[in-house]
Amino acid sequence: MKRTALTLLLALAMLAACTAPTTEPDKKESQQISQPLTSESSAAKIEVAQPTDKEQRAVSPPAPAAEAMTAPLHAARMKKAAGVTGRVAADQAMPYLAAPPTWNRESYNPVQESGFINVDRDPLSTFSIDVDTAGYANVRRFVTGGSLPPVGAVRIEEMINYFSYDYPAPSSSDPFSLSAEIGPSPFHNGYRLVRIGLKAQDIAKEQLPPSNLVFLIDVSGSMQDANKLPLIKQAMTLLVKQLGERDRVSLVVYAGADRVVLPPTPGNRLQEIVAAIDQLQAGGSTHASGGIRTAYQLARQSFMAGGNNRVILASDGDFNVGVTSRDELQRMIEAERRSGVYLTVLGFGMGNYHDDTMEILADKGNGNYAYIDSLLEAKKVMVKELSGTLFTLAKDVKIQVEFNPARVGAYRLIGYANRALANEDFRNDSKDAGEIGVGHRVTALYELIPAGHASIPGLDPLKYQMPKRVPSSNSQELMTVKLRYKPLKATSSRLISLAVNDAPTAKPSADFRFAAAVAGYGMLLTHSEHLGTFTWEQCLEMARSGRGRDVEGYRAELYRLVEMSQLLAQQQKPAQEAQPESQLHPLFR
Repeated sequence: MKRTALTLLLALAMLAACTAPTTEPDKKESQQISQPLTSESSAAKIEVAQPTDKEQRAVSPPAPAAEAMTAPLHAARMKKAAGVTGRVAADQAMPYLAAPPTWNRESYNPVQESGFINVDRDPLSTFSIDVDTAGYANVRRFVTGGSLPPVGAVRIEEMINYFSYDYPAPSSSDPFSLSAEIGPSPFHNGYRLVRIGLKAQDIAKEQLPPSNLVFLIDVSGSMQDANKLPLIKQAMTLLVKQLGERDRVSLVVYAGADRVVLPPTPGNRLQEIVAAIDQLQAGGSTHASGGIRTAYQLARQSFMAGGNNRVILASDGDFNVGVTSRDELQRMIEAERRSGVYLTVLGFGMGNYHDDTMEILADKGNGNYAYIDSLLEAKKVMVKELSGTLFTLAKDVKIQVEFNPARVGAYRLIGYANRALANEDFRNDSKDAGEIGVGHRVTALYELIPAGHASIPGLDPLKYQMPKRVPSSNSQELMTVKLRYKPLKATSSRLISLAVNDAPTAKPSADFRFAAAVAGYGMLLTHSEHLGTFTWEQCLEMARSGRGRDVEGYRAELYRLVEMSQLLAQQQKPAQEAQPESQLHPLFR
């Protein structure tokens, strides 16, 4: 009897075990899978910073690495629930938790596009030259990364000046040549486009003065990414390989504090210099102002009279300790430049890149500014264009254009919005302006409305004076271009001028067409109100026809960028109605 009862109890226990819906261990395992997902999602929502009105920010797509982490967890839940009907249904009901988007903390200065100016109101246009190329390389980084750049990142003059053009070499005692070319405007029928070209003198490498270079490297925690400090180390190594026994190299780094890693060292001691660069590692906060002061102090201590004394700053511009405000940084760098030490600013990285800070440092520090997004760009800046990057030929270079009201009704300068000067500043030798390096080329484009055209901006009649007209004997001149510059050791400027006759070429040159295409590309990216009838297809056609002799392939690269940008723009506005295609002027084909 007892044996029968025991057998019955064992059978009931086995039946209960087979029909139990969920055991306690299973519940704990299920909680271990789902609980971290819930808490991670909540934490991520708290940590995301909202963008401010002071900075232009863009939302990045979910990180691929985060998606890769959530996918195995989802697969684990499915595997654990296999064969159990209740748990399969519950798992399918759970939402798939994708990684939250991260905010892009990059910041840029606002760009105000210049409009048309009536010649009767102001026949003079004055601006500082700009040899920076950071704008183009940064735009390329955005587009190749799959997004259109923010408007503030697009500086059309830097995009145009990224490329080389075939301008005549200086033939007089002045170290510059001026040239001009006239053609039709691709943006408005009946308008004109004028290209002004400036070519600086080339100097053989053997004839260049010795260099006293101080590398100022940001090694803060934000510089850990592969496109930051590791790329800086590669770029610096390329540069030091170009130096010789007469040159001196120093290395200052900054994070929470600054320190001298390499005192002034002869350029031919390559192994010692490269070893100092290779041992750099990132970590800590960003006390840039302290590093800037130390670098300039070191440059002054090893100052070379008659040499090239320069600080080379490499950073992402994310300064968060010490002097961090733009105004204070500007005053500090303006004070340091009086020592005769020039500045080269090299931008690296993405996500927290502060272009506005880097641009201020270069503009106010008698410097130039490039953005390094790859080892190839580092080679272009540090090797191919070494002379222009490091050796200043003249300082405070300004251009003033006077338009003939008998020929020109209105004008607008394309780009150079943050380089505009008061007309009175052209003769003021105390007014700071841009520096130009050995072999540099500078291009400026003006779009003109002919005199008598119906589209000229109107003005109320003047009460106290009458507009003056030029004598008829000068009516063949469209405009006069004047340039002022200071030789390196001079305090007074010199003047060069060029009278431009109203004689457009039979067909614009390839350089003219290509520069116009680059300008049009920048206007498309910024949604310019002066685009007129210009389209993406016309931009591609002009870039193709203006490619010319493209030895390095840079112009072919621009064509691909325009094509990619067109696709990205179409993705942003997929429902936009197709606009009737306007015809490009035959001379641009």
